[in-house]
Amino acid sequence: MANEGPTVAPPQPDSLNSALYRNIEALKRRQDAEARATGVHDKLAVAIVRFVGSFLFVYLHLLVVAIWVPANVGLLPGVTPWDPTFVILGTGASVEAIFLSTFVLMTQNRMSAENDRRDALDLQINLLSEHEVTRLIHLSSAIAERLGIETEAEIEELKRDVAPEVVLDVIEETAE
Repeated sequence: MANEGPTVAPPQPDSLNSALYRNIEALKRRQDAEARATGVHDKLAVAIVRFVGSFLFVYLHLLVVAIWVPANVGLLPGVTPWDPTFVILGTGASVEAIFLSTFVLMTQNRMSAENDRRDALDLQINLLSEHEVTRLIHLSSAIAERLGIETEAEIEELKRDVAPEVVLDVIEETAE
């Protein structure tokens, strides 16, 4: 018989840890503050990139090309071609591409900076967690020793603090 759902029901929102709610609220306040602090130029770039990344943008371009090409090759009766060599269309597309790529790069730079801050936060939390777990292993090991409980040999290795700069050095050495 196939398992049709989780083995344990998901927790109800009111049963979640209060610290989790505090963290969610703190992050939301921070995001709201960062959004308010965003300059007009950044907001404009985000809005443009959002529009450029939509199907409406694609459809508008399809419409322009669908009218421009037949009109300029003489397929639309009563319309005098204004760009028979398509130089204006090509120039317009080139200028548009320059501006759009600039807006996309500006938005990517802003998003990259946000990701860098989140990565730094993740690293700090992970280092703090590692430190706390190491301290808990020390405490558990001392309790086990006091109670005369034999521990595994690898516990001594787990008691050692991790030096992030050494880990980074080893990662860099093995990547070469």
